[in-house]
Amino acid sequence: MVTKTHKSGASKAGPTAAASPLSGAIKDSAQQIWLAGLGAFSKAQAEGGKAFETLVKEGLSIQRKTQAVAEERISEATQRMSSMANDIGSKAAGQWDKLENIFEDRVAKALNKLGVPSARDIDALIERIDALSAAVAGGKPVKAAAPRKAAAKTAAAKPAAKAAAKPARKAPARAKKAA
Repeated sequence: MVTKTHKSGASKAGPTAAASPLSGAIKDSAQQIWLAGLGAFSKAQAEGGKAFETLVKEGLSIQRKTQAVAEERISEATQRMSSMANDIGSKAAGQWDKLENIFEDRVAKALNKLGVPSARDIDALIERIDALSAAVAGGKPVKAAAPRKAAAKTAAAKPAAKAAAKPARKAPARAKKAA
């Protein structure tokens, strides 16, 4: 604290004597302020290390919490993206299946228009040939096998059946080997 100096014998000492106690008081005040500053600096330095360590610990704790939340959000986003990719993949596969079916149907129609027999038509003809071969080999009267609808639809199937019936005479030898 600043202490006041009292004037004692101001008339005898003159102007320099009066200035001397005032300058001493100012020096004392400055000295006290300086010492207070040093004390505050020392106290801040001692407590500052502790405060710094506390702030580092709090920062580390917050960083860990933030990383945990970020990892959680990343895993959620990854799961969403995986499910979306699976959905898109299954939809794309379904569309490819539809496209494949459309393509197969159109190719089958085009082949049918050109008179190319389908696998069903050929199977029906093979069954008829086998029945005719068995009838010729056994000497029994031939019972007309009911042609399948697929074979009846194809206009080219009738000429193919006639052409196939001619080699049927040679077929009994094959039928005998199979029997």
